[in-house]
Amino acid sequence: MPTLALILARAGSKGVPRKNAALIAGKPCIAWTIDAAKSASTITRTVLSTDDAALAAIARSLGAEVIQRPANLASDTARIDDAARHAVTETARLWPAAAEPNSPIVILYGNVPVRPPGLIDRAVKLLLSSGADSVQSYAPVGKFHPWWTARVDPDSGAVRPWEGDTLNHNVFRRQDLPSAHIPDGGVLVVTRRALFCEIPGIPPGPHAFFGRDRRGIINPEGAVIDIDSATDLLVADAMLRSAAY
Repeated sequence: MPTLALILARAGSKGVPRKNAALIAGKPCIAWTIDAAKSASTITRTVLSTDDAALAAIARSLGAEVIQRPANLASDTARIDDAARHAVTETARLWPAAAEPNSPIVILYGNVPVRPPGLIDRAVKLLLSSGADSVQSYAPVGKFHPWWTARVDPDSGAVRPWEGDTLNHNVFRRQDLPSAHIPDGGVLVVTRRALFCEIPGIPPGPHAFFGRDRRGIINPEGAVIDIDSATDLLVADAMLRSAAY
């Protein structure tokens, strides 16, 4: 089935200024995501949605198409689903396959230079084989488990459980914690119907575009690096320079 890879990368960033253009292992950050999309066997077309001329130039040099994102969809308060719907609508003007109701749309973030090989194809194939509305990648929470979350009074320093009556749920070994996962930013695949909120009975909310049937694939802990800090840049650079990548 025709599959669109939609890369989202705006110019602004408060945590790491111009992180999407930052050099990581000799290439702009955004280039790693474009290369991942272009190398995925399930991807038919790769499009970048951006408000940044430099990122647009990088994308075109790597064979990706570019959709100019309006300023109102490029602020730090703009929602990704609004930006994605705009880009898909614009793409469909030239490529009608993007308007097919059940066609997969792969949403990728430009500030994620490190993903496991084959991750995009795994997600697309699960969406198609399961008939789900969306597939998102997850990572184990590791030592940042919700059972070990506490409330610490800023004045007295008193510690109490985040929920319930027992601190740490009375579990003190990491290996005794129940399995828990968190979205890692590696990939999100949605059907066009889900993205455009055309599935009946879905309550409104920031994740309504995930649809009803939501599936997940699990990556190893630390296998995806989402650039949100200067430390993330250093880690991604080291990983991508290693023989493993």
